[in-house]
Amino acid sequence: MTTLHKGANLPVGAASVRAVLCWSAGPGVPDVDASALLLTAAGRVRSDDDFVFYNQPRHASGAVRHLGKQPGTDTIGVDLGTLEPGIERVVLCASADGGTFGQVPGLHLRLLDAVSAAELARFDMEAGPETAFLSGELYRRSGEWKFRAVGQGYASGLAGLARDFGITVDEEPRPAAPQPAVPRPAVPVVPATAVPPPVVWPDPAPAAPEPPSAPTVRMAKGEEQLPPAVRELLSLRKQQVAVSLRKQGVATLTARVVLVLDASGSMAGHYTRGTVAGVAERMAAVAAQLDDDGQMQAWTFATNPARLPDLEIGELPAWLRLHVRVGQIGLFGRRKPPKGLVPGQIDMRAVGIGNEEQKVIAQVRAFVRDHPVPAPTLVLFFSDGGVYRNAEIERELREAVEEPLFWQFIGLGRAQYGVLEYFDTLPGRRVDNVGFFAVDDIERLSDPELYDRLLSEFPSWVRAARAAGILH
Repeated sequence: MTTLHKGANLPVGAASVRAVLCWSAGPGVPDVDASALLLTAAGRVRSDDDFVFYNQPRHASGAVRHLGKQPGTDTIGVDLGTLEPGIERVVLCASADGGTFGQVPGLHLRLLDAVSAAELARFDMEAGPETAFLSGELYRRSGEWKFRAVGQGYASGLAGLARDFGITVDEEPRPAAPQPAVPRPAVPVVPATAVPPPVVWPDPAPAAPEPPSAPTVRMAKGEEQLPPAVRELLSLRKQQVAVSLRKQGVATLTARVVLVLDASGSMAGHYTRGTVAGVAERMAAVAAQLDDDGQMQAWTFATNPARLPDLEIGELPAWLRLHVRVGQIGLFGRRKPPKGLVPGQIDMRAVGIGNEEQKVIAQVRAFVRDHPVPAPTLVLFFSDGGVYRNAEIERELREAVEEPLFWQFIGLGRAQYGVLEYFDTLPGRRVDNVGFFAVDDIERLSDPELYDRLLSEFPSWVRAARAAGILH
């Protein structure tokens, strides 16, 4: 049995599994229901039939079933061998009736081999004011099935969660808007012997339908300088960032965004394939939406950290080309810069190829202290693992609890994330200032799903930090 932390994943060797959602039932504890969504590679259901829950307990294929509920447990069965070829993910969801998941003690998910009943994984979860929860997912990767611990709450409830994946949700009818009185024309006076013509009363004008509310998108400084295609894609991504925040019950949010990129030797393939440049471009949309000053601070690190020139939104393509680079080993000293190094570029031989996360964490903390702003700081920290300085990293992050910044760590496929992976569960902190999730192939992760995961914990931290007096 493997205990998973949020964002971790593991291969699933069993052909059929049971996902058992567990909690401690009792007086005042909301009723909890488990459900599942069958998704295509596009991250959407094909129809409402791909939603399995208590009122629709069996998928037409028979591969996913709601197996029934007992006090304190609710179970979904998934036969991985008979899932249709077009289904790439089975998302395991839950809803709370009569309260929030923050009022549900002992919430955890057990993944069992359906044949032997052996426990394959356990995922302990924490929640807050959400009434819907995405606990985990089974997903297909290179023909094999894996399980990922997600642990993402939805302030918009089960209806909002289902709608995000393409389920049709019947809205409660709104009360009819009062219509203005229509003046009636005077009835003509006619002789008693005449037959009066029929009086036709004019129908009230129909009420105009209310347009759906669109998310508020900020225009970042310098954005108008971007090439049209880049500007259009950035605008679409900013809209998705706004939608992801709205799912967490936040209409608008201002924050300083800091990007940290792992440049260790094991990251070379991610740089060569353009994965890291793509990640940085997608993160620019987060900065452009949350902070309209048109800048994002950035660091690169390996053996040593180095601050990169600020990413100016209006210079995004050039910035990516010049500054998203992997570390190097200086075999013949570091006195001479490598050929072709332009002003502002970092000599990556000085950065090296090792893994020293604690050094860059300390530099970012010092920058935030030395450059205070009214808004909180969101640090988007990308790494492919190999973490071994656990004690030093934990010390830095614990000291940073009292500072106005939130650390969102994103794992890029490998393993050994150490303290970054389980810091969420460490006791002795006034607020949880760290989020973590890992993905096997971030390029295959859609923008909506990526931004949902990036921003799933940041708004709740902002609320907790304000309540604790860390933010004002």
